[in-house]
Amino acid sequence: MIKAMLRYIWPEDNPDIRKRVKIAIGLLVGAKVLNVGVPFIFKYTIDSLNTHHMAATGNAILSLGSASDTVATVATSLLIGYGIARAGAAGFSELRNAVFAKVAQHSIRKIAKNVFLHLHNLDMAFHLGRQTGALSKTIDRGSRGINFVLNAMVFNIIPTVFELSLVSTVLYLKCGAEYASIALSCVGIYALFTLAITQWRTKFRIFMNQAENEASNKAIDSLINYETVKYFNNEKFEAERYDESLKKYEIASLKTTTSLAMLNFGQNAIFSAALSLIMVLASNNIVEGTMTVGDLVMVNGLLFQLSVPLGFLGSVYREVRQALIDMQTMFTLMTMDITIKSKENATQFHITSKNSDIEFKNISFQYIEGKSIFKNINFTIPSGKKIAIVGGSGCGKTTLIRLLYRFFEPQSGGIFINGHNIQDIDLDTLRKSIAIVPQDTVLFHESIFYNLHYGNLSKCKEDVFEAAKMANLHDSILKWPKGYNTPVGERGLKLSGGEKQRVAIARAILKNSPILIFDEATSSLDSITELATVDRTSVVIAHRLSTVMDSDEIFVLDNGNLIERGTHDSLLAMPNSLYYKLWETQHMGMLKSNQEKNNCRTPGV
Repeated sequence: MIKAMLRYIWPEDNPDIRKRVKIAIGLLVGAKVLNVGVPFIFKYTIDSLNTHHMAATGNAILSLGSASDTVATVATSLLIGYGIARAGAAGFSELRNAVFAKVAQHSIRKIAKNVFLHLHNLDMAFHLGRQTGALSKTIDRGSRGINFVLNAMVFNIIPTVFELSLVSTVLYLKCGAEYASIALSCVGIYALFTLAITQWRTKFRIFMNQAENEASNKAIDSLINYETVKYFNNEKFEAERYDESLKKYEIASLKTTTSLAMLNFGQNAIFSAALSLIMVLASNNIVEGTMTVGDLVMVNGLLFQLSVPLGFLGSVYREVRQALIDMQTMFTLMTMDITIKSKENATQFHITSKNSDIEFKNISFQYIEGKSIFKNINFTIPSGKKIAIVGGSGCGKTTLIRLLYRFFEPQSGGIFINGHNIQDIDLDTLRKSIAIVPQDTVLFHESIFYNLHYGNLSKCKEDVFEAAKMANLHDSILKWPKGYNTPVGERGLKLSGGEKQRVAIARAILKNSPILIFDEATSSLDSITELATVDRTSVVIAHRLSTVMDSDEIFVLDNGNLIERGTHDSLLAMPNSLYYKLWETQHMGMLKSNQEKNNCRTPGV
């Protein structure tokens, strides 16, 4: 993951980003050098004042007026330099953050966009099993994790190692090997303790994330199904289910917090012990006369200077561990192979209504191992014809359309358009050539115009209005409060089922594809008929047989097999046919329903 991120913060095709990284690193080095220089300036100030004080105490008779002025000037200059060095170090750090901000945000944007695009490119099998709430949380936490890890790598981990090396070298050269050893030992023990405790704490954080995902899933799923919850008076049931997940999150969160307190105390104890030890060592050297009071102040300042990034490094390590856990899930999505995609040398075949005959040849398919949908099914849909596909529920009608769109691949056999296997045709070309009016039209939480225009974003506003007119929707929209700017609500919940299907019809009109598919489209039948007869290859999947009586040919499916085909009249002429039985069942059902309505209107009945 770190290797992948480095490609984003040092991109080959973006010299501006690389230039910013160089400037940020330069500012980082400058800030650390000034940081280490601060204790030295303070040391020289203390030594200067201490020397003058001792001289004044040892020779009270001697006039030290001129010397005092000189010492005061030197001390003042050093203290001003001390303030400038501290401010300069802080200024360099803030400037570094400002310079690097664009690098981090640019990387996050590119990674998040690539993940989002990859998710859309994954096949339908993944999306049928996905949990939207968990997926949303994964991308959100992963993006935030990237930001943290980038900043931690460039501005915390590497700088702390650099500063430790600098401080240890200074202590070794200035004070001796034992001082450098204490500093290095402190950091080593601190790091080992932090690593061990953090590894132990990680499992609590994982449980907390799982509980949060579970709670988010239940909340989003329940809110999406708001109407269903209300229909069955299950508000309290949903709240209890949500609370169960929150309880798991609470328990994991408490364990995370208490273990964090233990970690923080241990880190402080280790550093305090090292600080006390090095101060005792310095005090002994002062007594022996090998060090000055200024050296004591310097040693204290250097170690304290190291404590700031070191203390932060502990929390950084914890957060980096968590960020890597969050990122791992997101990057795992990126490693998922796109099973259905265009071949490298895919055919750029231009599909038109004249060359759009569709052949299903020896197709066998199953969603789940051992549960076959089709076994060697064969049929051809001629160009420019209206073909209906009918049959009972679960016979595979909608599956045929999914295979045609290449949402799934058949286990054997092939689907051909004008003799070209669709696996050899460019995927974008294939899907642009097919328009569908789905059984369940799910809309975006945007305006009605946005949802209509989505059918073909290259079309102008007038084309959208014309498509709405053809779908018998235009006049209704003009009566709405904001006309075409009226929001449709989440998943289009503000529209009726008929209105949503008319939106789907308008989209199909706007897409203007040579192949049209109507999946159980029951509303606005006049629009469907008009659309299907305009020199296109049309496939109508229907449950209500009265909607397909005018089809050029009707295919009857049963248990994944094509058992009958013919026109409406020819199929009805066979009393033993499945189509005849389906027609009789529906026809008798309609007659019975109409009779019951008439009886309800008759007095005394």
